Amino acid sequence: MLLSTSALQARQRPNVLVIVADDLGYSDLGCYGGEINTPHLDALAFNGVRMTQMYNMGRCCPSRASILTGQYPHRVGLGHMIKDIGHPGYRGSLSQGAVTSGELLQAAGYRTFLSGKWHLGTPDPTQHGFEQSYGTVKSGRHYFKPEQLDRFPVGQEPIEYKPGTFHATDATVDHALEFLEMGRESKDKPWFLYLAFNAPHFPLHAWPEDIEKYKDRYHVGWDVIRQQRLTRMKALGVVQQDTQLSKRGLYWDWGEIEPRRNPAWDSLPADRRGDLARRMAIYAAMVDQMDRNIGRVVDDLKSHGEFENTLIVFISDNGACYEWDPFGFDVWSSRNNKLHWGDQLESMGNAESYHSIGSGWSNASNTPFRLYKHYSHEGGISMPAIVHWPAGNLANGTVINTPTHIIDLVPTMLEVSESEYPSTWEKAKTIPLAGESLLATWQGKTVVSSRALFFEHQGSRAVREGNWKLVATRGAPWELYDISKDRIESRNLVKRHPKLAKTLEAKWHDWARRNQVTPFPKNLGADYLPELK
Repeated sequence: MLLSTSALQARQRPNVLVIVADDLGYSDLGCYGGEINTPHLDALAFNGVRMTQMYNMGRCCPSRASILTGQYPHRVGLGHMIKDIGHPGYRGSLSQGAVTSGELLQAAGYRTFLSGKWHLGTPDPTQHGFEQSYGTVKSGRHYFKPEQLDRFPVGQEPIEYKPGTFHATDATVDHALEFLEMGRESKDKPWFLYLAFNAPHFPLHAWPEDIEKYKDRYHVGWDVIRQQRLTRMKALGVVQQDTQLSKRGLYWDWGEIEPRRNPAWDSLPADRRGDLARRMAIYAAMVDQMDRNIGRVVDDLKSHGEFENTLIVFISDNGACYEWDPFGFDVWSSRNNKLHWGDQLESMGNAESYHSIGSGWSNASNTPFRLYKHYSHEGGISMPAIVHWPAGNLANGTVINTPTHIIDLVPTMLEVSESEYPSTWEKAKTIPLAGESLLATWQGKTVVSSRALFFEHQGSRAVREGNWKLVATRGAPWELYDISKDRIESRNLVKRHPKLAKTLEAKWHDWARRNQVTPFPKNLGADYLPELK
């Protein structure tokens, strides 16, 4: 049974702030080896805990479903995106049995707020445990258009902005700070804020002064940036000292079955290099801007005496986005690319533009790993994960290498809020939590766990158990890697350890059957994706 609200309040339970970046690569932040200016996240990391092997589900909708429910996404209807394709695990919206962290903490006496991206297939987050909400209910929105972000409950008015002053990243935090003020009206209640940025998801939109900081940084190209990042990552201890760079990444162009490999930077014409360097400069500016806004939230917590007893968790929903080739796309997600040169470069990133970074820079963002968003190789499911809670007795200043998963966040929030999963709720009876609390791990205690972690998206699939990982791309055979020695997944050991591979495969199939992953839909309703045969 849930403890009474009055009993919980007497224990000074922490506020909970979960921050999610969108399409942020493993090595983009300074505290994970990146060259992008992220002083606020770096401060949280160096004074808190960094996780090096916390996994997501490889794509926005599935990951957000897991973050908010503590379930594998297919189990709650979001195995793919928000299109209903008629299979139980792929209905495109939260299932009736899904219980969100907003509902759980609200029942435990918390004020609950959401600012940013929802993207779980239902139209109103306030119907899922959040008393106030602002942001995008879908994905890929325009950062300079306030009309594409919604305020709930219906009838609540968003903050008004003068023409030319609106950017979604700034507005997301403007509204988050407004929500925190609402939460403080209940002095006897802690609050939960889900702060889910769109940044740095395409389209690449940033303020000119932020782009200016990086306009010359990326002309050295992705090959040099990858090597520089790896050197810093080793110095920071977020990868092993003997880690090598994976090969330049493969990519699958829109609708194609056979992959190609990213080219060497120096093999590209000068005008193409100029276009691509500008794209990455805008991306870096978006990350910089997000970090600055996180700093605004931290300053607000400090000014109200809440910083010490606020559990802050920062993660990304997947690896960096490769869509769909080394040159990126323009106007909309497709094979449409426009080469920019000369004076055209200056207009890239403004309100009239629409760009992505492409697979070459995405490969660099995911240094040193293979592949990207969409896939279950390390580049798709690995992310920076920062935990900060001064009052929580965490192992501050440490790097923790324990394999964990975003399904673990809800159980952790339940533990820190001193509440329980309400198995007596009618809609929760058939869906027990899939993860386990990470509090002891974050506190530096030895935690023995024999569990396996599972992944699937669009036919790309994996299982991680101990040091071993079995993984495959869509329609391809399984590959086996010893992650403790080969996290870049370069030495396929499936022929050397066939019995182990078969054992892990059987576990994956059992998980897939129990969690509505299989039978696989042959057609996911995505034009860019060939049907499975």
